[in-house]
Amino acid sequence: MAFVNNAMIVRRELMARLIALHKSGSLIEEIDRIPLKMSPKNAQARGRCCIHKERAVLKYKMLPILGYRIDEEEDELTPLSDYARRALERKSTNTSILTVVDEACTACVKTNYVVTNLCKGCVARSCYMNCPKDAINFLDNGQAHINHSKCINCGICKEACMYHSIVYIPVPCEEACPVKAITKDENGIEHIDESKCIYCGKCINACPFGSIYEISQVFDILSAIKRGEQMVAIMAPSIMSQFNNTLSEISEAIEKIGFVEAMEVAHGAMETTRREGAELQEKLEAGQQFMTTSCCPSYIELVNKHIPEMKPFVSHTGSPMYYTIEMAKAKYPEAKIVFVGPCVGKRKEVMDHPDIDYILTFEEIDTLFTGLNIELTPTENLRNAAPMDGRGFAQAGGVISAVQNMYPHLGIKPIQVSNLNKKNIGLLRAFTKGKAPGNFVEVMACEGGCISGPCGKIDYSQAQKIFKKAMETI
Repeated sequence: MAFVNNAMIVRRELMARLIALHKSGSLIEEIDRIPLKMSPKNAQARGRCCIHKERAVLKYKMLPILGYRIDEEEDELTPLSDYARRALERKSTNTSILTVVDEACTACVKTNYVVTNLCKGCVARSCYMNCPKDAINFLDNGQAHINHSKCINCGICKEACMYHSIVYIPVPCEEACPVKAITKDENGIEHIDESKCIYCGKCINACPFGSIYEISQVFDILSAIKRGEQMVAIMAPSIMSQFNNTLSEISEAIEKIGFVEAMEVAHGAMETTRREGAELQEKLEAGQQFMTTSCCPSYIELVNKHIPEMKPFVSHTGSPMYYTIEMAKAKYPEAKIVFVGPCVGKRKEVMDHPDIDYILTFEEIDTLFTGLNIELTPTENLRNAAPMDGRGFAQAGGVISAVQNMYPHLGIKPIQVSNLNKKNIGLLRAFTKGKAPGNFVEVMACEGGCISGPCGKIDYSQAQKIFKKAMETI
């Protein structure tokens, strides 16, 4: 899902600058000057009306990077240095997951259908003749115009226009959300309803102004490392799709941040495979027609909040992260555990699990490498490599393949549901009636699986190629 655009570049630049200042010990002293340095006097604003607006946006975008919700802002005169000082002193993380930077949100007007100047003012007037609500009239120049107080956004006029002069204009974040968890307030600013949100992360990359942010734990982790606390990173298998480096090289780079070890979650994936296969066999023998996977936290949120009738069909097996935590705790009983992964949904899973402490996304890991000047270098050090099937959990079909390989006698008839969009959610609702065209349903929130997670550092097509090459090389 992730792709490179200017809003993403600004987010990463901000984070890398803050990390570099933390490394030099000058975060509190220098943070208030960052907006001035990134948008200096007489510079051209990047997508804003002026540099003063851009500076304000940059200031507020730093709050979630420091671990704050935007509504926790005290007032406009509170300097960033105050927030930075408290961020470095706090001992507990924020319990929120997402926030909308209201200063950055442009309050997109929801008009949906608009007549462009391509309109020829034709004699046929098919748009007018087919409108069910008489919402189309004509200007003095003969061009059509939509009265939005009457329009019901049915789209019939768009389909009727032979010149394709009527276009659909979505509100990108609302359009991307498959569960209608993001809506406008009375001022037109978007707000996320976490009682509906499934943390799929689609809205983050959909917003063209980069106004939706995760509440980062980067500085909580850096502070814990600085205090001398023992930290262990557990890496999701999809990290192989993000860097043109071996897992040993990636692990060593992560350990240079201050971790005692970087372990593969793919080890835990094999325990998930064993348990999920056994559970599938038990349910099929008991007469249940199908079972779905339970690895994707956004899918679990979807079931809990929007499709509760699916619960009997969802596997009770823990995700690979769950079993890797047990392995990490057995080896380092006093250590703080940090999950490293590609998605927003894991933030909720980490928050709900009592034995894991923090989370870093792939984007955050990459900016940590940049801000701390850590290079991924060749190494001869051989690690305890995880099985291929465990690493395969990173892509769509990986769970199915692993269970089939471990339980070939089950006669698995697999179904892949990859990408939790409105269409696929409707498909899952249909399955709740107890009938599905297969007996083992693998569900992943992201198209193509975790390698296309919303918090990656590269887009899906690149990630897919890197992952395929890495698996072939191994």
